[in-house]
Amino acid sequence: MPRAKKNPDSPSGIEPASVEKSPDLPTAAKAPRVKKSPESPTATKAPRAKKTPDLSTAAKAPRVKKSPESPPVSEPPVAKPRKSRSKAAAVIEVAPAESVAAVEPVGAVVETADVEASPAQVVAQVATVAVTDTARVVSALPAGVRGAAFPPSPTFPATNYALVERLLVNFVACEVRKVGLSRAVLGLSGGVDSAVSAAIATRALGAANVLGVVMPYKSSSPESADDARAVAGALGIETLLVDISAQVDSYFDRFPDASRLRRGNKMARERMTVLYDQSAALSALVIGTSNKTELLLGYGTLYGDMASALNPIGDLYKTQVWGLANHLGIPSSVIEKAPTADLWAGQTDENELGFSYREVDRLLYWMIDERCSQDELLAMGFERAFIERIAGMVRSSQFKRRLPVIAKISARTVDPDFRYARDWGL
Repeated sequence: MPRAKKNPDSPSGIEPASVEKSPDLPTAAKAPRVKKSPESPTATKAPRAKKTPDLSTAAKAPRVKKSPESPPVSEPPVAKPRKSRSKAAAVIEVAPAESVAAVEPVGAVVETADVEASPAQVVAQVATVAVTDTARVVSALPAGVRGAAFPPSPTFPATNYALVERLLVNFVACEVRKVGLSRAVLGLSGGVDSAVSAAIATRALGAANVLGVVMPYKSSSPESADDARAVAGALGIETLLVDISAQVDSYFDRFPDASRLRRGNKMARERMTVLYDQSAALSALVIGTSNKTELLLGYGTLYGDMASALNPIGDLYKTQVWGLANHLGIPSSVIEKAPTADLWAGQTDENELGFSYREVDRLLYWMIDERCSQDELLAMGFERAFIERIAGMVRSSQFKRRLPVIAKISARTVDPDFRYARDWGL
């Protein structure tokens, strides 16, 4: 207990010391709080002493300087992450302890997730999550290496595809059913993106509740329709064939000089109008098929193939879509074919872009997910021209990744002020 200070104005000659609140001090040392009154000091109810710089500090708990040698008991030392990195720097470790790359054999079918469970519950069912910030399904570097020097030859992170499947299946089931629906419709192009989206929707809602629409143009490759039917047959879902040639050609009869780009965009948007019409006919939601690589690069048609009610693969790079397709047992002919939007004969994505998906996925991961600077990317071995080109594509296509911008003139604007469920009645 601190020494009492003499006070000649007090009847007892003793002024109770002001004691700083501390969990380490006994409560008996605390003076009772009294109503402030300068005219009625008593022996038992003395006014609280005003804190001043001269007040004795004997009652204060000693301040412990934080250091690696003497960390506080409640704050164990944690490896310091690299500066200016994304909060998504944590690693999910599958229980029992094993590599995140060690997943079930290719083609294995994981049991459908509990569609009534929340996303957090699904994570708990699948993995024991060890996080330092935010849970992730990928790990680019081993735990504890984040503070080390950057790797000179960066690789694309390993992905836990069993966990990804469970999360995406639960996502589709929850998003469709929470709006009172039970069915989904999507375009089947014969490519790996639509095949993976169809497989996820089928596992989430059941084969009887998923419709795959095949929408060729007269110049489309016949192999694309064959691959689409092969995917539908493997999944057991129904298909609908809608040739879009007539409606596209009738429009461009008025504009015979239209460029190939305009024609391709029209085809993509025509296909989406078919899907939304079928969704109205079937009381179903439209499932998206654009992957993260395409979305970041703006390699898609606004309100065409980029449109949907929900998109299960929009946060997966093309490299990860291929990996998930292997995990889900998608036919190898679909996985191994050259990616194409099938807008005209011989068209392929990589020829049109001028680089491979695997090459750009490595750069995008370190540029976007890990927020590396240009100097860091150069140190990793990426070429300056490639870095600047990709950064420019991401920057210039931002308008494609957001809803139409609404001019704000009121206190409650639909776009910026309705971001939470409570804003629209939930």
